[in-house]
Amino acid sequence: MDMSQNEFHQQVETAATPAGVQRTAPLELAIVLPTLNECGNIRPMVNRLEAALGPTGWEAVFVDDNSNDGTAEEARRIGRGDSRIRVIQRIGRRGLASAAIEGMCATAAPFVAVMDADHQHDPALLVEMLEAVKSGEADLAYASRFAIGGNADGLSSKGREKGSRLANALARRLTGTELTDAMSGYFLLRTDQLRKQAENLSGIGFKIMLDILATAEPRLIVKEFPLKFAERLSGDSKLDHGVVLDFIAGLAERYFGRYVPTRFVLFGLVGGLGVIVHMAVLAAIYWPQSVAFGWAQAIATMVAMTFNFWLNNLLTYRDKKLDGADGLFWGWLKFCGACSIGAFANVAVATVLEDQGFIWWGAALIGVVIASVWNYALSSRFVWGRFR
Repeated sequence: MDMSQNEFHQQVETAATPAGVQRTAPLELAIVLPTLNECGNIRPMVNRLEAALGPTGWEAVFVDDNSNDGTAEEARRIGRGDSRIRVIQRIGRRGLASAAIEGMCATAAPFVAVMDADHQHDPALLVEMLEAVKSGEADLAYASRFAIGGNADGLSSKGREKGSRLANALARRLTGTELTDAMSGYFLLRTDQLRKQAENLSGIGFKIMLDILATAEPRLIVKEFPLKFAERLSGDSKLDHGVVLDFIAGLAERYFGRYVPTRFVLFGLVGGLGVIVHMAVLAAIYWPQSVAFGWAQAIATMVAMTFNFWLNNLLTYRDKKLDGADGLFWGWLKFCGACSIGAFANVAVATVLEDQGFIWWGAALIGVVIASVWNYALSSRFVWGRFR
């Protein structure tokens, strides 16, 4: 017997709805929570989200940068009995901004929020933030530690609080965006707005909200909510003493990244400091003529390469930072190998150019540039990249 079109659609909808799921509250809000070694935070966060938002109408998307403490598996364990919980485990990719972008693009919910999973952000604010964006009062709602009624008591040190305030001042001066807390990592907007901007977002650094505001055309209407910034429940901070440098790197990527990669600029600056270290060590051990020049040069080279590796790991690739004795040793070994190849390319290119009639300093400079590009490419790929 033939069925009508309405009967067909009704059967499809019934079959597509799992037993026990209430259809009275369709998916409205996704909360994206980037994680790194936060296994102990997952279940308490799910409980707090349910207390704030109710039993249905939301989902939590945990985007984990391949934590070594079982964070992703803990979220999957909860998700097997709770369809509101989803997990994206990233292999070979790290960084808070890029994790937030991936998570926001992975949901079907019409509204999306980003917040930390360490319980420093209060989920209870989500209700008011969602209402502000749903009603059209704001295009983006965010939680501010420095708004009237908020506080930054949960910051791990006065230095981090000063760094956040400095970053806020830089954001207002360089972007013209009036925010009391430009470093906030807790915000909510329409998902289609995010998807519209996704291709223009750099994914560099920690503060994705500022990148969204800087690339939006026309400018987004923003509403802030005071946040009482709590202490971390467990796990390690994803930010460290380089937070302001990271913020500046994100701004540099926004304005100059189309011409020169920000990482390459930082890599070059570290290399310049490495030259100073090399010459200082060489002078210290060769100037008294207590060591033969060849040995002195070799020692100075190893010290400079070790210094460059340490500083690049700390600053240039801080969102992909290697840690642990094993990771640091093998990373250093690969870095030295990459730089050795670059040094050979430097000498070979400069020698050929000088033989062809180039002025000596011009040939040397071209050799240095080629070696820098080579070292940057190899290091990015094999030391701090997928194959580290």
